[in-house]
Amino acid sequence: MKFDLSERLEDFAAHIILIFDKKPNSFAGEYLAKQLIRSACSSALNYGEALGAGTDRDKINKLKICLKELRECLRNLNIQTKEKIISENDVKDLRYENDQLIRIIVTRIKNIG
Repeated sequence: MKFDLSERLEDFAAHIILIFDKKPNSFAGEYLAKQLIRSACSSALNYGEALGAGTDRDKINKLKICLKELRECLRNLNIQTKEKIISENDVKDLRYENDQLIRIIVTRIKNIG
């Protein structure tokens, strides 16, 4: 298990892209796939911004954006599996990693504030 959070967030976004970059068969599938890719990439990018933040307040703000995007990813994965756009087996590991990343970011925010 990797413990470099930057790398884990980048890997998470890359795995989302690989799984959801295929052309979905429906409007809903395409819409949700594109949104999921944006959210996953945004979480990694905002974490990078947090690392370069000049103040604790700015760092917390960037981490909260990262957290918001990760929570959006989780909801998106839930919707797609409930509607059988993608199978639970295909995203089980991603969902677990998503949950772990949320927990880590929450802890980082608490430790700063």
